[in-house]
Amino acid sequence: MAHCPECEAVLDLELDDVEEGQLVSCPECGVDLEVVNTNPVELDLADDDDSDVDEDEDSEEDDEELESDEDDDEDTDEEDDEDEDE
Repeated sequence: MAHCPECEAVLDLELDDVEEGQLVSCPECGVDLEVVNTNPVELDLADDDDSDVDEDEDSEEDDEELESDEDDDEDTDEEDDEDEDE
């Protein structure tokens, strides 16, 4: 038997039923779990690979926005310098 780390539900998993690295779902809360040990059976929250990809894409978009903002600031500084020269 193992416990869900999210909701503490008891999962009836036996050593012969699972392999280390196997993914299972909690019948109570539905969260994806990974078997991290088989003797005794231990579960941990499964890594959500999709969320890692989304975070990476968001970071790239944020970086592009920052670069664009920096370029705008440089243009404004150059215009201010020209105004002072006049």
